[in-house]
Amino acid sequence: MRTRTENTARVVVIGAGMAGARLAARVPDVTVIGEESHAPYNRVLLAEVLAGRYPADVIALPPAEVRRGVRVVRIDRADRLVHCNDGSVVHYGRLVLATGSNPVLPPLRGLGNTMPDGVHAFRTLDDCMALRASVRPGVSAVVIGGGLLGVSAARALAECGAQVVLAHQGEHLMERQLDAESAGLLRSHLESLGVEVHTECRVRGLRCADGAVRAVELADGYELAAEITVLACGVRPRTGLAQAAGLEVRKGVVVDDELRTSDPYIHAVGDCAEHRSTVYGLAGPALEQADVLAEVLAGRPARYEGTRALTRLTLNGPADPGTASLDLAAFGDSRPLPGDDVIRLADATRGAYRTVVVRGDRLAGGVLLGDLAAVGTLARTWQDDAPLPAETSLLHLLTNDGGF
Repeated sequence: MRTRTENTARVVVIGAGMAGARLAARVPDVTVIGEESHAPYNRVLLAEVLAGRYPADVIALPPAEVRRGVRVVRIDRADRLVHCNDGSVVHYGRLVLATGSNPVLPPLRGLGNTMPDGVHAFRTLDDCMALRASVRPGVSAVVIGGGLLGVSAARALAECGAQVVLAHQGEHLMERQLDAESAGLLRSHLESLGVEVHTECRVRGLRCADGAVRAVELADGYELAAEITVLACGVRPRTGLAQAAGLEVRKGVVVDDELRTSDPYIHAVGDCAEHRSTVYGLAGPALEQADVLAEVLAGRPARYEGTRALTRLTLNGPADPGTASLDLAAFGDSRPLPGDDVIRLADATRGAYRTVVVRGDRLAGGVLLGDLAAVGTLARTWQDDAPLPAETSLLHLLTNDGGF
């Protein structure tokens, strides 16, 4: 079959997610190839679309020229070509991999190569719209996974009127970001929205009939009725193209401080990139990497030193004036090591909780729920890795100005 070779583009970006779109907005003479049929969108707001708070077009990113619905199938490093599934071939001067990540599909009994009806991942806008189309008041829904994505999905489904059960294998919700006490407050808030939460709960399989899910089977023999099941078990970097092209891949596509892979003409950013042994899988680092790479591609000195990412989450209650929303912020490591100082303030009446961990003369991490007035100062101090002023009282760290 004949292929066509298109105009030589100085920069070709594979992937039209948040990192790819950010780069396209900052780099001239760029060709972006995106597998999804949608224009680039803000993935962080998918739960708001699922809940019905925003229509899908509201989360669209600023317009970028994207070849939509086209999948790159092979990279020819010798001739600097990318081959696409529509038969086209695109030449690159520099290639950027912004291929993102795939949802982790757990090895559950009843979950084969084709997902049964009613079983959904929650990673793309198509996933979100398919899930929203299947939700109706009173439908039984099980969310597997109690990380940031699972918590957001459970809240959104409850807001749609579903009867939601959240099954999480860990000891407490969002264990990567929260300590046990703050996770307990988050759990109480979800339960106030009608979400039934089970932690230390291992899922064994799915019970299906006529090609559709009917229940989620637990390792202890119990079943959770499920007309809808959401898999929120984490993500895995998409590295298949890079591996097939012979690039260095560990957990992700290995890059240096200029976001350059083992091939000097190929870079990687976002969820697929591994920098200094870290794969972030978060929007903030992806955008920061894209900004640095835009400078590098423009020939200006720039280096990516890593990102100290802040996690923010707002769990809105339903349209009921008696149910308040919950604001949450977490940064760094909230799990103290021997010798660390821990400062904690809790106000059950106001539903506020604040804790920070001080390691030596620096903030190691912290969690704030309810009242986030101090988060700006604390997060900036932590992100700058700045020493705390000697005169700062540890208790004052949790005041609204962060003690500064």
